[in-house]
Amino acid sequence: MIARFEELDWQPTPMGDLTLRRRSEPAVGEEIYEVKLGDEYLMSSLFTVAEEELANLGLAAVEGDELSVLVGGLGLGYTAVAALRDERVRALVVIDRLGAVIDWHERMLLPASAELVGDARTTLIEDDFFAVMRAAPARGRGPYSAILLDVDHSPRHQLDPSHADLYAAAGLRALDRHLVAGGVFALWSDDPPDDRFTIELNAVFDDTAAHVVGFDNPVTGGVSSNTVYVARSRG
Repeated sequence: MIARFEELDWQPTPMGDLTLRRRSEPAVGEEIYEVKLGDEYLMSSLFTVAEEELANLGLAAVEGDELSVLVGGLGLGYTAVAALRDERVRALVVIDRLGAVIDWHERMLLPASAELVGDARTTLIEDDFFAVMRAAPARGRGPYSAILLDVDHSPRHQLDPSHADLYAAAGLRALDRHLVAGGVFALWSDDPPDDRFTIELNAVFDDTAAHVVGFDNPVTGGVSSNTVYVARSRG
């Protein structure tokens, strides 16, 4: 008999207990992968459309070739792999605060791991993305053609209170230093478009847009949605 749930990894972290599990999902008739941090569900392979659209929409707004892309938040790897499928990308750096998540991919535990780790353009770094953005650009890191961020639930609902400053104008200006002139910042959010955050985004960037990404939800039988914000650096 196949177990309904299989725990693939469990590790304590400063942000809570991190769990990777695989389970069967009768609604779709296949196995899915889920990540929990403490009691919170962070992500599921059942819902990847918006994570992939974070890369697709973000990179569609970038002009030129030979792109250098930074992804904040590795997770199940779907944003990073979607970015690699853009043939203009010459280098992809992924920063994740949790070394365990990087380890999962290096051990090939997830469906996207082989495509991600096996691509010579990929570099995985264990670090605090938010601290990296606050600091001046380091030699050999950037500037980037695009920064794609998927860590918190939304600009208002952070996994860690220390992340909150990035979503205000001052934090966005610090992030902007890591982009090339005309580079693109894109952000995934689980919430509907947020007018207050859009004001902060408009204070720093040009050509801002909030894309509502809908996708079928086999669990509810309806349609769910996330938001992808896209904005261009003024340089």
